[in-house]
Amino acid sequence: MDETARILAEAARLLEITPRRAEPLAGGDLSPVLALDLPTGERVIVKGGPSPETEAAMLRALAEAGARVPKVIAVSRVCLVIEALPQSGGLRGAGWLELGEMLRRQHRAPGALDEAPYGWPDEYAFGPVPIPNAARPTWPEFWAEARLRPSLPALPAPLARRVETLAAQVDEHLPPRPFPSLLHGDLWAGNVLADQGHLSGLIDPACYYGDGEVDLAMLHLFGAPGPEFAAGYGALEPGWEGRRAIYQLWPALVHLRLFGSGYHGMVAGLLDRIGV
Repeated sequence: MDETARILAEAARLLEITPRRAEPLAGGDLSPVLALDLPTGERVIVKGGPSPETEAAMLRALAEAGARVPKVIAVSRVCLVIEALPQSGGLRGAGWLELGEMLRRQHRAPGALDEAPYGWPDEYAFGPVPIPNAARPTWPEFWAEARLRPSLPALPAPLARRVETLAAQVDEHLPPRPFPSLLHGDLWAGNVLADQGHLSGLIDPACYYGDGEVDLAMLHLFGAPGPEFAAGYGALEPGWEGRRAIYQLWPALVHLRLFGSGYHGMVAGLLDRIGV
């Protein structure tokens, strides 16, 4: 039984119903994603992934923080079943405003405030690339040890030396203890669903607690949010421009590791901007 068939069979078991139709969806590059039409007339989404139970916990945490996300219908170690959010096209004017306002609420929601507030209770992964999430007491330490240094063995030597240089001096660039915001963690345009121009919801989280600017940096790396987004989110802390390239480096490193040398230039260009 291949992975898609296994996930489909597990979804039918969890739902206690046999779907009328299963349709593979775009975006399942790292794990299968299917839309299921049920005999009841309802449509749901089922997906595999590195840890469906961890993703379910992330979706629930985001919902509690005020984010619009799909409702978790059922979950096991094999698959996650969630509601199918309405989707038609991309965000427009008011939709960008809605996203900005929602992210601000999400990032301000109370969360991890213990002695080591930066991280997440569980490790995660983007396909074959692990995401270490062990909690750290300061934000620069988390960024160096959980987001920069884990990529070093996978990088060409010249890039690895530059990333290590940044990791060694990252406390000179990042605030020691920013408010530990609940981050979506993979906030690019493909994970922001829209319906008739308005915000429908966020999907595919890779959550952890950290500087809220991380989500904004990712959103701007692979897209150009409308001006309404900035109005909805509000003013950033001084010096955000210098931090943005450091926060964008993490997803660039992940893409280099997942998809190869086509992302070498992006990583090198960000390191140039940072000045290492």
